Amino acid sequence: MPQIKEYDELPGVRVYSLNIIPDERGFFAEAFRSDWAELVGEDEVAQANISLGYPGVIRAWHRHLRGQVDYFLVLQGAMKICAYDDREGLPTQGKLVEIVSSAYKPQLVRVPGIYWHGTKNISHVPALLVYFVTKLYDPQNPDEERRPWNDPKIIDPRTGQPFDWNRPPHK
Repeated sequence: MPQIKEYDELPGVRVYSLNIIPDERGFFAEAFRSDWAELVGEDEVAQANISLGYPGVIRAWHRHLRGQVDYFLVLQGAMKICAYDDREGLPTQGKLVEIVSSAYKPQLVRVPGIYWHGTKNISHVPALLVYFVTKLYDPQNPDEERRPWNDPKIIDPRTGQPFDWNRPPHK
């Protein structure tokens, strides 16, 4: 059975390590199952999307205020996936979760849409991402609120400074 990691900083953000079944041809893994109750709970996937990002590309920040949940699965390369909560008066205000996910260790990353979230390709090759969402996209009335990728109001709790997508690792 896959292993799950829950993030106390932002309830509902979870990482589910996929069960890789290797053989002489390569490997097989289930990417998503509706009966993974410890991951999906009552969520129902409504749409699947594919995104390719060139090395260094940042796609942030946005959130969904109508209950959408996103599930990210990196198929090629490596990505930094971040979530941040700025809702005032909540215990999660100012909390940030930073997850590195790669094709070398497939994981399904669950991010409730109420949190600001985004990604950065941190590999030297294009990163291929498939993501599953619980609401259909409506181009006439999109459930997206956006901020710039370098918005100085998103504060890194580790440094007390604006979050820096390009901060060198391990510094």
